[in-house]
Amino acid sequence: MIPQLIDTHCHLYLDIFDPDIPAVIQRAENEGITKFYLPAIDRSEERGLLALEKKFPGKCLAMMGVHPCSIKANYQEELNWAEKWLQKRRFSGIGETGLDYYWDKTFLKEQAIAFRKQIEWALHYDLPVIIHSRNSLQDCIDIIRESQNGKLRGIFHCFSEGYEYAKQIMDLGFYMGIGGVLTYKNSGLAAVVEQIPMEWIVLETDSPYLTPVPFRGKRNESSYLKYIVAKLAEVKKMEALEIGSVTTANAQKIFGY
Repeated sequence: MIPQLIDTHCHLYLDIFDPDIPAVIQRAENEGITKFYLPAIDRSEERGLLALEKKFPGKCLAMMGVHPCSIKANYQEELNWAEKWLQKRRFSGIGETGLDYYWDKTFLKEQAIAFRKQIEWALHYDLPVIIHSRNSLQDCIDIIRESQNGKLRGIFHCFSEGYEYAKQIMDLGFYMGIGGVLTYKNSGLAAVVEQIPMEWIVLETDSPYLTPVPFRGKRNESSYLKYIVAKLAEVKKMEALEIGSVTTANAQKIFGY
């Protein structure tokens, strides 16, 4: 028996999947994956995001938001675009949003403004917020703490830092998305995850990025979630079926379905 799984973070709508997306979805379903949550990036990916959701209704579930790397001089236009969509229909979450100090530090002030605005949307629409925190985790935690009124919920996507950060995230009632980095020998993440209770962990691939071992360096896809599950089962000394059961329940608690 294979575990029933949810990929809480994957960009399956990007052009790299255009030639074989039906096969990508089928391979994932063959590995027990029942839902694929799709974080938004910006206006440039709108068509692909919404088209994939329409093609696989009830399986591919779109979020709405603006990625921190898309926050430039015209960031208000991007926010207006996202807000208009949120006014039109229900999405599964807000994001991905947050702060990125790795690629470009030109618009850090604007990134923080946009992050706070998207947190407001999450509270207003009662949706989870999906947080990108590259080289900026403490600042992201601090901004979430400012707004945590007991109703804010969400996921710190691609968690890969130390336990002191995990403790702060759990204290805020937020979850950690664990992906391919867990399988990287020198990441040190396994030792941290060993200390994190399963009740705060969800699974993600971030496809097409962060491909797990043994396919590191190649295009990631949701079916590779099984390698993350296998490593997590090893670290937590649990059966894969139990990993699937707990992480699926956690995802359902966050997203509401």
